[in-house]
Amino acid sequence: MPPVPDQAQLIARGRQSYAPNYQPREVVFESGLGSILKDLAGASYLDFGSGIGVNCLGHRHPAIVDALKHQAERLWHASNAYFNPQAVQLAVRLTQLTFAQKVYLCNSGTEANEAAIKIARRYGFDQSDGSKHIILTFQGSFHGRTLAAVTATAQPKYHEGFGPLPGGFRYCEFNDIDHLEAQFSDEVCAVLIEPIQGEGGVRPFSSRFMQRLYQLCQANDALLIADEIQCGMGRTGRLFAYQWAPGVVPDIVTVAKAFGAGLPIGAALLGDKTAQTLRLGSHGSTFGGNPICCAVANAVLEQLTETDLLAEISRKAKLLHAGLERINQHLQAFREIRACGLMVGAELTGHYAGRAEQVVLRCLEEKLLVLKAGGNNVIRLLPAYTISDTEIEQGLALFERALKRI
Repeated sequence: MPPVPDQAQLIARGRQSYAPNYQPREVVFESGLGSILKDLAGASYLDFGSGIGVNCLGHRHPAIVDALKHQAERLWHASNAYFNPQAVQLAVRLTQLTFAQKVYLCNSGTEANEAAIKIARRYGFDQSDGSKHIILTFQGSFHGRTLAAVTATAQPKYHEGFGPLPGGFRYCEFNDIDHLEAQFSDEVCAVLIEPIQGEGGVRPFSSRFMQRLYQLCQANDALLIADEIQCGMGRTGRLFAYQWAPGVVPDIVTVAKAFGAGLPIGAALLGDKTAQTLRLGSHGSTFGGNPICCAVANAVLEQLTETDLLAEISRKAKLLHAGLERINQHLQAFREIRACGLMVGAELTGHYAGRAEQVVLRCLEEKLLVLKAGGNNVIRLLPAYTISDTEIEQGLALFERALKRI
């Protein structure tokens, strides 16, 4: 066998061969266990980003590995022309655990949101003469990279160069009830909202705002779509983030990321209004319901619902938040620390303002993996739900050391 290239060679080859839409850091990971990653040179890194919130159970969790191995020895793919046990089991579990009456399985968060957008438009079409077609979204949101999903994303930097964009989207101010009320009309078929904006800077919508939004949707026969791709599947200490707003029940919830704990799978959970909207042949996904991905998602749901993991997320979140507050007392680095469970955004201020990229790089040098959000002014932390108390304290110490080097 030819020798394995070293890190420098692989990085050079990657830069030469990859499309230039990504800018990977100067490291090549080859293995992981729990919240620790190792690079090709054998160096260890503490993972506070979990693959942008994907590796919710850490790396190589035994329940996930067992589920994958078991299914890999049986069936990989058969298509949606047939049933497979793992996909059926997953859909049944989701309907038993949630408001959903039906489940649409796909490959990613973008696909889940794309399906939700199509369902909303079809729902509006069925309720009107075609005039009910507007979808409201919010400034600072992020809903994906397909043309419809990127249009729903109310951030102009993601739109540039991709026009003409699809019509029928209207943008609302973040957490502004008056502006929301002004945007509603008979033309609105749906509202698409992240209960906590992730890429936008870990910004939660207030319970009061979510409750008013729900009332407006009910009064105007508009669908409420909760994009829980980053904030859902236990990230906040509850199965879904919308559950922190009493009385709010969406018509559609989209999930991905932590749903597959590292494998590509997404879903749209459909309530009573939308359960029958996707008629035969109206939508599809070749790999949706893939047996291996569904086997792993089933194992994730078992960990979230049949263990004390959700309670542990809430407990560990308090430990992480308290540590960040201590760092801020020492360094006055954060204007605000926004946290809900193990989804944390530390907004930089003073000497650190606008230097999130530099903080990320200093953390990488300290062998700590963190993320940025909200442009270049928020450090985003999305550690695995299984991270230990000791690893949280170690990561906080590395984070503080990196900040001191700015």
